[in-house]
Amino acid sequence: MTSAALAERPNGLGKLTAPVTFAGAAWAIADAEARKLARDPTELISRAVQPALWLLVFGEVFTRLHAIPTGSLSYIAFMTPGVLAQSVLFSSIFYGIAIIWERDLGIVHKLLVSPAPRAALVTGKALAASIRGLVQGLIVALLAVMLGVPLRLDPRALLGTVVVVVLGSAVFSTFSLTIACLVKTRERFMGIGQVLTMPLFFASNAIYPIAVMPPWLRAIAWMNPLTYLVDALRTLMIAGGQSSTGLPIDFAVLIGTSVLLVIVAARLLPGIVR
Repeated sequence: MTSAALAERPNGLGKLTAPVTFAGAAWAIADAEARKLARDPTELISRAVQPALWLLVFGEVFTRLHAIPTGSLSYIAFMTPGVLAQSVLFSSIFYGIAIIWERDLGIVHKLLVSPAPRAALVTGKALAASIRGLVQGLIVALLAVMLGVPLRLDPRALLGTVVVVVLGSAVFSTFSLTIACLVKTRERFMGIGQVLTMPLFFASNAIYPIAVMPPWLRAIAWMNPLTYLVDALRTLMIAGGQSSTGLPIDFAVLIGTSVLLVIVAARLLPGIVR
């Protein structure tokens, strides 16, 4: 089937009235990605190194320095949710390169001519990224326990943390897919991904409070979805952690951003094969 024919195919967003079809297609995509990850967990193991370094080196040193005001929390407790958010960001933001590889292998062409709604394909990819995020969350939590970070272990807090990690992974993986659909080449994608990751991380409340930022950076931080991801994680994960914006706002921003990016990525997806 030609790219023109693919472009003329209904985008699948109108099929949301068939939840079984939509959910089944999304789950099939996520299951396939999870199976690939289970066969080769090397990526998860390698990505565990970075949060370990942040917590064991950066966190321990700055906890002793008392250089950053974190209120009643120790610095390492303050930064633990930020390290988890960073792991979610870094594992998700490069997720789009997989769709470029699949395009080169012809897999994307087959997916686009299947009866699955395009939004379901994107949602399935987002769910697969969430699996990586949850594994990263488990690693960070184990490191935090080893370092004596006071975690909240009540069921509601744990469930809320899982939901927030899933939402954060969905936001940044669909953002990554959107970029991949626009740039279409691995070289351009890697360059843009590297340019975006560190500004997103440092222009957030991951490793220091927004209150200590200059006004121009503070304005950027409030527009950064990572800020709301960190804020929700800090409230739900850490005993004594307090939200700066309120959990309803954090969830509203993460849900709204993820839905918007799913729609955008679903519309752009056919363009990657042209």
